[in-house]
Amino acid sequence: MVRVRPMALAIAFVVFSALPGPARLTAQPRPAKPKLVVFIAVDQMRADYLERYGALFSKGLHRLTRDGAWFKRSAYPYLNTVTCPGHSTLGTGAFPYKHGMVLNQWFDRESGKLVTCNEDHSATEVGYGNVSGPGDSANRMLVPTLAEIMHRTAKARVVTMSIKARSAIGLAGHQADSVTWLDERGAWETSSVYSKTPLPWVTAFIKGNPLTRDSGKVWQRSLPESRYQFVDDALGEGKPNGWSNRFPHPLGNAQDAAYVARWIQSPFSNDYLEEMAEAGIESLRLGKGAATDFLGVSFSALDVVGHTFGPRSHEVQDLLVRLDATLGRFLNYLDENVGVGNYVVAMSADHGVADIPEQVPKGGRQESQAIASAVEAALEPLYGKGPFVAQNAYTDLYLTPDAAAKLRTDGKAFKAIADALLKVSGVARVLKGSDLASPAARTSKDTQVRAAALSYYPGRSGDIIVIPKENWLLAANVTTHGTLYPYDQRVPVIFYGAGIHGGERADASTPADVAATLAAIVGVTLPSPDGQVLKSALR
Repeated sequence: MVRVRPMALAIAFVVFSALPGPARLTAQPRPAKPKLVVFIAVDQMRADYLERYGALFSKGLHRLTRDGAWFKRSAYPYLNTVTCPGHSTLGTGAFPYKHGMVLNQWFDRESGKLVTCNEDHSATEVGYGNVSGPGDSANRMLVPTLAEIMHRTAKARVVTMSIKARSAIGLAGHQADSVTWLDERGAWETSSVYSKTPLPWVTAFIKGNPLTRDSGKVWQRSLPESRYQFVDDALGEGKPNGWSNRFPHPLGNAQDAAYVARWIQSPFSNDYLEEMAEAGIESLRLGKGAATDFLGVSFSALDVVGHTFGPRSHEVQDLLVRLDATLGRFLNYLDENVGVGNYVVAMSADHGVADIPEQVPKGGRQESQAIASAVEAALEPLYGKGPFVAQNAYTDLYLTPDAAAKLRTDGKAFKAIADALLKVSGVARVLKGSDLASPAARTSKDTQVRAAALSYYPGRSGDIIVIPKENWLLAANVTTHGTLYPYDQRVPVIFYGAGIHGGERADASTPADVAATLAAIVGVTLPSPDGQVLKSALR
């Protein structure tokens, strides 16, 4: 629902009443396609951040929420709310049961090892520094992204970038002109799937802007301390990479072993990505050709800061205030260099995050080893000594081949597992993976079954799915995400720019709707979307 001021209604009535009859029936011309689609993903941005801190925003986030179409009830409907599934859903408009990117990493039963969602041993790293080894790609993604459809069918130039490989790749898909991310050693890279050699524009940008440029900088609060909503050193906060859990946070010398890790979880990494985005637009002349081009930027710093300090921290608040300024500069750049009315922006997030359990009522933690131990103890009386558990990947529990066979053929196996796990503190529900593979499960009126089913892909998901209680984490430190509760599922969805009808919306929506809506704007067809076109956002 769009909120419309009474005065606006009155003016609209007077103007409309003054029109001659036939004009009321005349179809309005459809706005021209934008020259550039800009997809902004903010890793771990909870929906409530925009409301909690909205009064502090005066630049980019303020502009997007004030003038854009802001869908305030948007939420992921699935269980595995983590980075790879989230970015893949944003990129494709499909949910994990369809695009197959079920987790950041899952247990590969054939190799007997954990695999990351993007690793590709048929590809090689192409580095802008001292990097070598296996590459990454979207080879495990089972449906195309909006960007690659634009690239393939409409000749769009596609450029994406992020600190994380799975974020840049999730927005780009299988084909792109430029996909760039940072490895854990602080070297920028791409994959031979996208380019056999380093791209000149990226090389030039990195040469002119080495990460060492921020050596010696200190992350200070950008506001007076009295304007921060929570305490600066709350219970359960982490102390990462030699930092304390209080401001200020010095990056240290570029030669320090912790420098890159500190830089990644600082606002300086967001600023760097914004500058890289500007360089990509200028170097490749995005938005200047005959086709509509695609630029995807995923800002990763908030995710690292949220994991380390929690959502009720001075660090999260300050990072958002600084991101507001960063996005303000970016929107101004787009106005000046692409042109007002020539671009459309979509902003969303891959997931939210839970509060630190020590900071909320009825919160708690349970280590994953306790889950595995309970299963081992439950099955031993039935089948003798194990092991029965092959791997635990947060909510997904993978059994050994023999134990998985027992689960398929012997009803006693699942009952024993479920009974045992429901006695473990923090476990709310236990589901059998194979029960989630049907259309009936994906449309179930049981919201937990439906959420688990929308995350389930046979062969990649676990044999047993463990749903924790609300405000409980299957993690030992600080906080994380990956559940079906609102703090993990609810994220912003905002459209701004060419062809967009601004205003706050109360319509139910999902982040999968972003790709579907952008596809409608640029005139391409997604082959298998779960998302719907958000028509109320369009002029």
